[in-house]
Amino acid sequence: MIKRILLSGCILLSFVSFTQTFNGGGGAIPDVQTTNYPVNANGLPATIQTTGFGLERVCVNLTHSYDQDLTISIVSPDGTIAILADAVGGDGNNFDNTCFVWNASNSIAGGSAPFNGSYRPIDEIGILNNGQNPNGQWRLRIRDNAGGDSGTLLSWSLTFGSNPASFFQLVESNLPIVVINTYGQGIPDDPKIEAHMGIIYNGEGAVNHLDDPFNNYSNLIGIEQRGSSSGNFPQKSYGFETRNVNGTKHDTVVLGMPEENDWILYAPYNDKTCMRNILSYDIANKTGHYASRTKLCELVLNGQYKGIYVVMEKIKRDNGRVDIATLQPVDISGDELTGGYIIKVDRDDGAGSYWTSDFPASSGADIRIVHVEPEGDEIMPEQRAYIQNYMDAFEAALAGNDFADPALGYRAYIDVPSFIDYLLLNEISKNVDGYRLSTFLYKDKDSKGGKLVAGPAWDYNLAWWNADYCEGNLETGWAYQFNAICGGGGNDVPFWWERLLEDEAFQSELKCRWTELRQSTLSIPAMYATIDSLTALITIPQARHFDTWDILGTYTWPNPSPIPEDFEGEISALKWWIDERVQWMDEHLPGICYLGMDDWTLTEDQLQVFPNPFTGSVHIRFYVPQQQAFTLTVTDLMGKIVKVIDQKIVQGENSFMVDFSGDGLQNGIYLLNISSPNRSIVRKIVKE
Repeated sequence: MIKRILLSGCILLSFVSFTQTFNGGGGAIPDVQTTNYPVNANGLPATIQTTGFGLERVCVNLTHSYDQDLTISIVSPDGTIAILADAVGGDGNNFDNTCFVWNASNSIAGGSAPFNGSYRPIDEIGILNNGQNPNGQWRLRIRDNAGGDSGTLLSWSLTFGSNPASFFQLVESNLPIVVINTYGQGIPDDPKIEAHMGIIYNGEGAVNHLDDPFNNYSNLIGIEQRGSSSGNFPQKSYGFETRNVNGTKHDTVVLGMPEENDWILYAPYNDKTCMRNILSYDIANKTGHYASRTKLCELVLNGQYKGIYVVMEKIKRDNGRVDIATLQPVDISGDELTGGYIIKVDRDDGAGSYWTSDFPASSGADIRIVHVEPEGDEIMPEQRAYIQNYMDAFEAALAGNDFADPALGYRAYIDVPSFIDYLLLNEISKNVDGYRLSTFLYKDKDSKGGKLVAGPAWDYNLAWWNADYCEGNLETGWAYQFNAICGGGGNDVPFWWERLLEDEAFQSELKCRWTELRQSTLSIPAMYATIDSLTALITIPQARHFDTWDILGTYTWPNPSPIPEDFEGEISALKWWIDERVQWMDEHLPGICYLGMDDWTLTEDQLQVFPNPFTGSVHIRFYVPQQQAFTLTVTDLMGKIVKVIDQKIVQGENSFMVDFSGDGLQNGIYLLNISSPNRSIVRKIVKE
């Protein structure tokens, strides 16, 4: 732990030292309500400061049957708010004579109910010693955030004295510094409030000082809390949109990322490496798929240091993000209707925001598919019907007897390589949320390929050995088999993944891709290099972070055991688990990769040609488990070559369009020839 940097000053010799405590009353703590409990302070000096004289401590005594439901704050006469406790204690009961003291050795974030004794609060109460007049009404504010449990405030007190609370002030960082001022407003879960954000970033390798000018961003933002389970952590994640001075959304370059207006400020609270999401998105990008760009930073919110955060791109349809067509309200027919969709398997986002699949999970649980873009309240009825029908057709084909048939089965609907890479990322990380929550998919227009793509990757904070439930702590077993381990309670894994793995061709492609990636992106040296680079970047900031969030060496839901004692131990444990996980997958991943086998040939049923008959162009699709030399030609019935197709054939699925519109072909029958060194296939095609 680092020593806290304290404001220093001199106590005026004329000041007469004394301590004064004011006792407040109690009352009921009702469910899902905010209640204020006032006390009047009087007879104090006209100002309180971080030196000389000011607020020293706040003590609380209450009963409650589920402490994590509570947000407890202190509100001063000038309206300044400091959060004392928020979402701490889990399902434990009560705050038993709990005193919040600025220089206590333990943070309330790392404590256990009933929190008897002294703790550092979530916010630093030193911010209340801001020169204000303390004489007047102070309020203890308690918010019960969930139904089912209630309690009673028994008593509370404020103590002022000559050892006033001070607070840590960030001076400099090798990470960008994000400074947000909400002008006294709390940040709600919804809707966004307006605030100001400034970013200090002097470039890679440079030191950033808090008193440097805002040189990367300085303007208004709209900001709100975000996160489902992560919303219960004391360190909050936020969603924000960049705005103009007039308060309207404005696309902006933030920390070198392509301009947009929707962003995430992610709090890696229960990920004590601070890097699991970053590692996952880095792998996705290196395997050829878009995933959110990220930038580590440190946050100062309303003058208070809040630790390490990650600025990330929100998943959104955009040329720099999910690069698919924009689906307009007028696009309700033809090719325009077929693309521009982002959907996800996730929790219920409210009536109209999702539909329930006709194919439940293997556990019997319903599968919800949520409209992301267009959103459920914006999507046109024709668009809603189209994407649902497309998903219905994909699932029906996958569930059907001909599911492995290249023309009749699932391959007609999905981009197989993306599903393979998505599966490998979820499995190497043993993501307990994988496949069933935050599982994004997107579809472009038919004229642009039109198949369903798995991704972008999202939400890996409980992956990579960071969950103590549903075997997330084990280096063995498969994440896609979640339903057999923990299923039946909702939010289960769709049947897709188990069914795909029943196809030997899919298994072969999976094995080949794993074999390839194990020599590059998923090699132990490559993954360790990424981890080491991130570790070096946050070695100094992590000390400040964990001084603010004093949770190293303690259980934070849902950390697995044994819990490392320090940051270095967290990094070592992550590496150890990755090494064990990769070895297990090397031995147990199904399928046979045919790379290097000389007797493999392209078979008739692996070649798809459509439409046939055709008018202007033909789509050709086939799968090969190894790269070979192929010749593609079109001849007439007399054997005369009318077109040579110059197309590179790659390992895996090949899918391309051949345009005949400029070749002057007469209507009639032609022969498509696909030849490899050991096999030739001829397919009759008809021009009409």
